[in-house]
Amino acid sequence: MDAAHDRTAGTIASPPGAEPPPMPAVNGFQHQDIDLPGLRAHVASIGEGEPIIMLHGLPEHWWQWRRIGAALARDYRVICPDLRGFGWSRAAAPGMGRFTQMDDLVALMDALGLERVRLVAHDMGALTAAHLAYTAPDRVRAMAILSVPPPFMPLSVSMLPAMRHIPRLLLHRRGRSIAHVFDPPYVVTPMERATVETYLAPMRRPDIDAAINEVYRWLVFSEMPRMAAGSYRRQRLRVPSLYVFGDEDRPLTADFVRAQCGDTSRFADDLEIASVPDAAHFLTDDNPEAVEATLREYFARKG
Repeated sequence: MDAAHDRTAGTIASPPGAEPPPMPAVNGFQHQDIDLPGLRAHVASIGEGEPIIMLHGLPEHWWQWRRIGAALARDYRVICPDLRGFGWSRAAAPGMGRFTQMDDLVALMDALGLERVRLVAHDMGALTAAHLAYTAPDRVRAMAILSVPPPFMPLSVSMLPAMRHIPRLLLHRRGRSIAHVFDPPYVVTPMERATVETYLAPMRRPDIDAAINEVYRWLVFSEMPRMAAGSYRRQRLRVPSLYVFGDEDRPLTADFVRAQCGDTSRFADDLEIASVPDAAHFLTDDNPEAVEATLREYFARKG
């Protein structure tokens, strides 16, 4: 069975009265919907060659990679899915478990015939990438994680400023704007209003709006306790990994993460930490050229 469909086909419908907004146009990107278990996944792709899957953060979607993905597509096949609960993907039922997005990612790779890929992930997408890297390292050639520390890094009081946004998003009420997450200190250069509106447009759908609470319940009540208890310090990260931080994303700068992690060889086979200048948490919008150059150089060396 052919898993790909055009934009109008589908057995998983949008919620009544909440059709998805128009797709933002980016030259070179092609779009398809792929049927996965319980999910019609929207995927934007560009380029030819070895595959890189790019996982967006919250509250973003595939469009986060419009510039970086297009640049990398000169040498790679760049695949940008909308994760469950975001963008133009549509789930059959609300809710998600700890590994739901990872299972979706594996199913997507299988549907596309991708045995092994490079991964790039930002923010929330980093958890999905980490789950795959720890659970199925043979499926990941190398990965680059943006703005999120390794999961084995000890949690400390000094990290609290990096979590200041969590309570507000955990208690998010549907219909309320979360445009505040794109304000300083999360960016160095304030985003244009049109950019923020494009990121937030899919939240007009009730199921997408509700996903904010789902993801943050998963983070606060599932992942953070595991990290605090040292679960990832009892595992080993086998996949070559690069962790990248904006040098204005305080306290989560590269120097801070290096100091907190200590000797990473205790927990990872091959891990590097890098910095991007003139960038904060949303470094893909603050300085996409530097992020692209960092990713290109790393993947040229690894795998």
